[in-house]
Amino acid sequence: MTRRRITPLRAALAAALAGCALVLSTGCERAPEEPAPRASSPADVCTSLVSYWVKEALKGSTWAGLDWEQKGLSNEQYEIHDEVLLAARTEERRAGREAAFALADRESRRLCEQAKGATGSSENWRPPSEQRVPTGGLRPSPS
Repeated sequence: MTRRRITPLRAALAAALAGCALVLSTGCERAPEEPAPRASSPADVCTSLVSYWVKEALKGSTWAGLDWEQKGLSNEQYEIHDEVLLAARTEERRAGREAAFALADRESRRLCEQAKGATGSSENWRPPSEQRVPTGGLRPSPS
């Protein structure tokens, strides 16, 4: 009796046939469907945006210098950003960058939920009386 040599092609074919037999023997059951992605709430979007941009500022990212509009923030979200960034910089000096990142996530969530997403007042201009003091603590000198 002559013995056939197993070639890589024959081994692959045998494995494929075994796989087909397995599928046929178990039936054509569908894999469980993935749950539908849940819609993001305004507070979720606010938290994600604010936390992201605070962390970029802490890292000194080039993109952190964009204005609020370029970052996709409403005026209210930008105010939350400024508040969280100030607290995160203080935390970074006290306990390090990772602690500052954790604070950014926590405070962004808390303030965005409190403000129900802070989606209002996205106008392009604020009167000087409503402008916030820069985080460096220095107010620009009047011209």
